[in-house]
Amino acid sequence: MTPHGDSFTATRRLVLCGAGSVVLTGLGIVSFGATPTLAAANDKYPEDAFKQRDGKEAIKLLYGRPIEPSEKIKLDAPEIAENGAVVPISVSTSLADVTSIAFVVPENPNVLAAYYKIPQGTLPNVANRLKMAKTSNVTVIVESGGKLFSATREVKVTVGGCGG
Repeated sequence: MTPHGDSFTATRRLVLCGAGSVVLTGLGIVSFGATPTLAAANDKYPEDAFKQRDGKEAIKLLYGRPIEPSEKIKLDAPEIAENGAVVPISVSTSLADVTSIAFVVPENPNVLAAYYKIPQGTLPNVANRLKMAKTSNVTVIVESGGKLFSATREVKVTVGGCGG
């Protein structure tokens, strides 16, 4: 589609892109307030913590502060995982001002299984499917109000996983 005269050249791709943006904005999927998205995209990736083979060292590199158990964290994990390749784990908490959530699985080759930055105003609920090498405790660490809290649950793995 190319208009004649001195006006701009419109391509089909440009028209479809503009129409798609209008539709997504109307549905509330795309907004013009992209600042939180850009801020999250520029966060430093905790590469050193993910490379650790020791859970205590990974937590030290990630947070560097003491952790205390909390009854306000709900860790939902199966007691027995029939397939270690896909273990559903979810966590929710009633703690205020949650800024991050991490999953640690000490018996995995890489003990830090997942790490999430939680933007202000977001409900602190995270669900994931972890790959587990063998039976292990799963510990979730929640950073809230500058303090660290945790909950732990043992998951027995019967087949598959990271190791085989």
